[in-house]
Order: sequence, then structure tokens, then C-alpha cells
Amino acid sequence: MTSTTRLPQDSEPLPKKAGPRQWLGLAVLLLPVTLMTADLGVLWLATPYLTADLHPSSSQLLWTTDMYGFMTAGFLVIMGTLGDRIGRRRLLLAGSVGVIAASLLAAYAGGPQTLIIARALLGVAGAAVLPSTLALITHMFTDARQRATAIAMWVSALSVGIAIGPVIGGVLLDSFWWGSVFLLGVPVMIPVVLLAPLLLPEYRDPTAGRIDLLSVALFLLAILPAVYGVKKVAEFGPRPGHLAAIAIGVGFTLLFVHRQRRLDTPLLDLRLFSHRAFSGALLTLLLGMMALNGIEYLVPQYLLAIGGLSPLVAGLWLLPGAAGLVIGSQLTPVLARRARPATVILAGLAVTLVGFWLATRDGVPIVSAALALVMFGIAPISVLGTALAVGSAPAEKAGSAAATGQTAYDLGLALGIAGTGSVAVAVYRDDVASAAPAGLPADALTAARDTLGGATDAAAHLPEALASDLLTAARDAFTSGFHTAALVSAFLALATAVTVISLLRHVRPIGSDT
Repeated sequence: MTSTTRLPQDSEPLPKKAGPRQWLGLAVLLLPVTLMTADLGVLWLATPYLTADLHPSSSQLLWTTDMYGFMTAGFLVIMGTLGDRIGRRRLLLAGSVGVIAASLLAAYAGGPQTLIIARALLGVAGAAVLPSTLALITHMFTDARQRATAIAMWVSALSVGIAIGPVIGGVLLDSFWWGSVFLLGVPVMIPVVLLAPLLLPEYRDPTAGRIDLLSVALFLLAILPAVYGVKKVAEFGPRPGHLAAIAIGVGFTLLFVHRQRRLDTPLLDLRLFSHRAFSGALLTLLLGMMALNGIEYLVPQYLLAIGGLSPLVAGLWLLPGAAGLVIGSQLTPVLARRARPATVILAGLAVTLVGFWLATRDGVPIVSAALALVMFGIAPISVLGTALAVGSAPAEKAGSAAATGQTAYDLGLALGIAGTGSVAVAVYRDDVASAAPAGLPADALTAARDTLGGATDAAAHLPEALASDLLTAARDAFTSGFHTAALVSAFLALATAVTVISLLRHVRPIGSDT
């Protein structure tokens, strides 16, 4: 990557070292990044409340959780390439306005369908925001060490969102209705809209051609059916319709790749994948985030349902996990200057294995500590995987590279929920069916097997003794599913380690003088 990328409106090269304006601009970029994870955290806490109000089916509830990640994954590459053409700051502003509108729609959703649509729109808007932030960081920080530090702060912003989201969400849920948690996007994004034109440079690829609309259609037809099929196979097993969706996605992927190779200005420059570090970084991000989110999204539910905590107290018990990610993110650039990225990542994965083992034990303090270890150990993947993905691309392709890296990151998070989470659901349903008390009405058993929230609702209409036995069975089943998810996540961490050794062991320390 060159260190003197030029602005279209300026003939002077950027300074090698970033100054106060760039660091202030970074602060503006971190606001929407923080919001993305804060929004996800409050959704987890709000799930029992919106379930009680909107009465979604188990499928609708999963789509409410998954839709943001899937839509973001589907549109990231498209938006990243669009930003390279129309301007990354302009795309950031458009996405910020979209986040505000989608947040308002989610807050006042009158049914599960409207909430799912709002989450989908929020995913598209997030897809415009996230690659713009990373691409602008790459443009603003051309020094390797400063860029690694800025990316570490970007990852730390993700963890800050994880930290403050549940706490703020808990306060809101204790005082207002569940929709209030989605209004967080409004006060966060308004400063971005106001300050971005003052502090952030505009950059676009002056040689980029027009976006090929057929490529956009082919990309969406490739990724969305494939993700849907994988999700449904994990949830219900390999049914013909779900396997057909995967096959359709694979078929359109081949058509997409074929078209990109024929275009002078492709939607996705496939030459990026010829860089071993780029491909290795993407696969590491994908597998690492799958391992992380295999239990991360279950921990808040464990604290609420099994620990019996209020949303605010549950949010406080999530703070050690966020602190682990912050500490690990800030430590990673320092270590990566002295040791190879592969070594740093492997050391972190060793810590995650301890965390996953601890997650198979019971108790609120133990689960909180397990999450802290997992988040600390995953931090090098987030920082170095992102840095390698954007750092191995030329400046004019930074938006596309950042979007592709973020696609792997977000797709890993979504597949972590869809895959490992669905395994946990399967264990839960089997255990509830086998341990349900005798004499339980058929409709109550059906509700209890659907979700833990359904078991709680069903118990409210049963005699005290029968209700107590049902809740005990349901809580034990959820705990068993949680433990199983932790074991699956541990295997994913081992697969990540194999990937790192195979593809990234050659990469030298980042920003080193050697």
C-alpha cells in the first residue's frame, strides 16, 4: 500500500505521520462503530421483552437476531466498492442517515415482521457505514504503526459498544418499553452527520469505472441464498429445500466470479485474493468470529434466564468481557511489532480455549470470567485480521478490501449464531422433550420446546408444582445447550489455529524496523 495516496481535490500527498486532525477524525469514525455492537448487545437483552410483547415465533426470533448480520454481509462488498467510486465520506453520511431512520422504525415496530424489516434496513445502512470507517482509517493513517494503532482502537470501539450497550439498555429497559433500546442510534449518529464533513477527508478512486449492476445482482443472489441455506440446515437439518438454497448460492457464486474476471472494473477485484495474507486474514476472521459468537450471544440469555438477573445487573456482568476485548485489542499492536502476527493470534487462541472450557461450568461469575477470557483471546484476530486485510490492498481498493474483510467478520458472527446457536437450540429442544414433567398439556410442551421464553410463558398458566418442574427442566436444557455451544466453539478455535499456521505464519511483524 502506498503511503502518499492523493485526494482527488488535492495535489499534495498526505503526510506520513497523522496529526491532530486525523486523530479527531478517528474519534468521529469510532462513534458508528461503537453503535453497531451496542445495538446488538441491547437486542440480546431486549429479546425477552419484545418476545412477550410481539409474540414472535422461534423462526421470527432467530431472523430478528440474524437479519442484521446477514444483510450486512450481503451488502458490505457492494457498499465498499460503491464508496471507492462515489466517495467514502459521502457513503458514510448516507449510511448514518439510514441508521437513524432504521433505528426509529425498529423502536416503534408494531409486530415481528416490521422489526425484521427494520433490522434488515439497519443491516444495509450498517454495510454502508462500516467499510467506510475502515477505508477512511486506511487513507488517514498511512504509517504502518499508526494504522495498526488506529485499527486497534476501531476494534476497541466494538468492545466499548459491547460494554455500554447492555448497561444503557438495562437502564432503558428498567424504565421504558423495549423499543427504547433501538433509539440509541439516533443520538450517536447525529454527531457523525454533523462532524464528518468538517474532520474527515473525502476519497474516491479517480480511475474507477461505473458499478456493474449485473454483478451486484449476482453477488446478492450468491451470498443471501447460501447464508439462508446454511442457517436452515444448522437449525432443522439437511432438508431438500435448504440444500437447494445452498446450491443456488454456489451456482451464482460461480457466475459472479466468472463475470468479475471478464470486467475491466469488477465489483470485487479478485486479484486481492492472490495475496496469501489477504486470503488468510479473511478465513481467520470468519472462523474466529464464528467461534466467538458461538457463545457470546448466549451469555446475556444465560445471565437473565439462568442467573435470574435484571437487565441492568446482567449488563454489568458483561463488562469484564468488553474489558477483555479492549485490553487485548490495545495489547495486540504492541506485541505484533515484536512477534509475527501468527504467533500473537495463536497465543490468543490458547487463551480462548481456556475460556471455552470455563464456559462449560456453571455460575454467573464463572460464565462472566469465561467470556472475558474468550474476548481477550479473540482480540488479536479482530485487530490483526482486519489490519492484514486492508493493509495488503492498494489505496484505491481500500474500500473494497475493508468491505471484504468486514464481510468475513460479520458473516462469521452471523454464522456463529446460526450454526453453534442452532446446535444449542437442538440440544435444548431434545432435553426439554425428554425431561418435561408428566401431565404437561400438549400446547405447553410445544411452547416450552420452542424457546426458554416460551417455557416461561407456559409455566405462568400452570399449577405451581407443574410450573416449577417445567421451568427447572427448561433451564437445565438451556444450560446443557450452552455447554454444548462452548465445546463447538472450542473446535472452531482449533480450526482457526490450523488456518493461521497454514496461511499466516510467513507474515512479518507489523510496523517493525526489520
